[in-house]
Amino acid sequence: MRIRIVDAFTDRPFAGNPAGVLLLDSFPDDGRLQNIALEVNHAETAFAHPLPAGGEADWALRWFTPSVEVAMCGHATLAAAHVLHTTGAHKGPVRFATRSGVLIATPGEDGAVTLDFPTAPLTAVDVPAGVAEALGAAPLTAFDTGPNIGDLLVEVADERTVHALRPDLKALAAYSERGIIATARAENPAVGYDFVSRCFFPNVGIDEDPVTGSAHTALAPYWSERLGRSVLTGLQASPRSGRVRTELRRERTLLSGRAVTVIEGDLLV
Repeated sequence: MRIRIVDAFTDRPFAGNPAGVLLLDSFPDDGRLQNIALEVNHAETAFAHPLPAGGEADWALRWFTPSVEVAMCGHATLAAAHVLHTTGAHKGPVRFATRSGVLIATPGEDGAVTLDFPTAPLTAVDVPAGVAEALGAAPLTAFDTGPNIGDLLVEVADERTVHALRPDLKALAAYSERGIIATARAENPAVGYDFVSRCFFPNVGIDEDPVTGSAHTALAPYWSERLGRSVLTGLQASPRSGRVRTELRRERTLLSGRAVTVIEGDLLV
């Protein structure tokens, strides 16, 4: 069984968000999938197998963190599409059947892949008591991001505050199903991005996610409304860092980025 490690939302190795990708004939039992994801020990491992021709989707796709299966993952979807395209296992747009419906990944002539994901429904909420202390900064606003993501989205004062966050991860776990997305407007959009973010997901075994595609389905509508533009670029300011181009299309959000395969080998068990 071939396994590949792909750095997603980056055009260079050792940046962006790494994901394991395994192309299978069918899905084994959930326990085996979870054990493989734990062994890979990246934020997510993507498992995909081909579906019969003529259906609404081409491949079935599931995502596992080292501890749980998740409902949606952007960077591992990008990584899976990258592997399908670069290995010749699939040509052109690929339709994935997932827990979040059919998700389409379309390769571009420039090497980028564009993902068509559902836009997160944002609901304004009061800033929960204790979040400022747990996060290490006082949120200006707070939004629930809906069931597919399960995060609390908060805006903080400025980009420097996002970079400086050193949260109490154990305390953060109490405030949402998955974790916290902290964001701010870019200090200087001339450098090539419009907003910054960092994502902390202690409830799914990820202290800080390097680059989170699913979070950008919430960041896109949030910043598109405030900046008055449907097409934006977000910088996820983790230590590995990565950029996500977003395009808001009402109920759908397009996420675009590149990927690089860095490891390829055999799973021996």
